[in-house]
Amino acid sequence: MSEEYLQQLVEQISLEIFHKPFVHQAIFNSRLRTTGGRYKLSNHYIEINPLVIKLHDEEELIGIIKHELCHYHLHIEGKGYKHGDSDFKKLLKETNSPRHCKPLTERRTKSTIIHLYRCTACGLDYPRRRRMNCAKYRCGKCAGEISKVK
Repeated sequence: MSEEYLQQLVEQISLEIFHKPFVHQAIFNSRLRTTGGRYKLSNHYIEINPLVIKLHDEEELIGIIKHELCHYHLHIEGKGYKHGDSDFKKLLKETNSPRHCKPLTERRTKSTIIHLYRCTACGLDYPRRRRMNCAKYRCGKCAGEISKVK
């Protein structure tokens, strides 16, 4: 999807749902990590995460655009545009906009790699998911040295 198409889509949704024009710029921002989009107060831009298009359908994209347009129009009008404001919550309901977007990353599974460390004095085992520097740590039972087994 091109930025020109994104701009047209945002302008179209703004006119059809909010009955107000969107006169600023809508762009893609690949630096967004955890959010589907954001509205910038400083220049009134709406930034959309391109991962939304790759991971989800167009319906999710339209929901994110509607959410950001709620911020935009309320801010322009001088009303409460933040997530906790009643004006914002009311406009979300009126326009049937989502409060949150679907996750943009897969949930990380716990590491299956187990590192085994053992005390050289008493033989106590220390299984760990993360590697550790044996020189920095001592056995909690006898204060002996710890070495990597596996």
